Amino acid sequence: MRAPGEKPIASPAVRRRALELGIELKFVPGSGTAGRILHEDLDAYLDRRGAPLATGSRYVERHDEEQVQVIGLRRKIAQKMQEAKRRIPHFTYVEEVDVTELEALRAQLNERHDAARGHLTLLPLLARSMVLALRDFPQINARFDDDAGIVTRYGPVHLGVATQTDGGLVVPVVRHAEARDPWSMAAEVRRLADAARSGKAAREELSGSTITITSLGPLGGIVTTPVINYPEVAIVGVGRIVERPVIRAGLVVARRLMNLSCSFDHRVVDGADGARFVQAVRGLLESPALLFVE
Repeated sequence: MRAPGEKPIASPAVRRRALELGIELKFVPGSGTAGRILHEDLDAYLDRRGAPLATGSRYVERHDEEQVQVIGLRRKIAQKMQEAKRRIPHFTYVEEVDVTELEALRAQLNERHDAARGHLTLLPLLARSMVLALRDFPQINARFDDDAGIVTRYGPVHLGVATQTDGGLVVPVVRHAEARDPWSMAAEVRRLADAARSGKAAREELSGSTITITSLGPLGGIVTTPVINYPEVAIVGVGRIVERPVIRAGLVVARRLMNLSCSFDHRVVDGADGARFVQAVRGLLESPALLFVE
């Protein structure tokens, strides 16, 4: 039996066959050295499930089915997503951001300060842009008690960072993001993500956010429609960075581009205000020196 979070060991051929058969390797006991999963282990797993063995063809009928009880954290996530979509009229605004200068600055900062201050990813810089933009859009850094009909606007930015774990998506909270420089933000995000993935995050570290950021990283796609973390009124979704040709001053040049897909609660945030907020974030990211100027 593998320990929680332990990755299965298998050869590329076994992984390919498991993919073709629709088998998740984390559920397959391995009989090889150090628990390595062999082809025989796939056959034994299929036998236990009552599924037909593969014959070498990709076109084999399948008649197996599996019922999975939705319990624990997964059930809580499902209930919260259902509540958010039922109660909140979402609208999503998508904008393309040129992060060429931002990435160049980040590389310079990492080259100079990585050893002493730690590595900077994009997220701390994006968080800083949100903190600065929210000063002009207090209605977006808010929570809406729709039963009482009260919107609470917050001065502090308690930033939720959606984090994928083996048990599902959780949202640890960076308290007082407005008071953190990018390196402090990066360190706290790493600490919270590690705690969440190991199941050691405290209850108070997983609640109380006023706005959330979510990212699929390299899987970011072109556009997403992120679900608001109820009872917040906004969520910022980050797409992957891609290099594309862009016309600048009449010349075709390569630029690094990224999409922001941001959802808002239309009961609290007008469409124009949501768009202006995203444009403010975009302006800061495209002129990254402004992130370090009060």
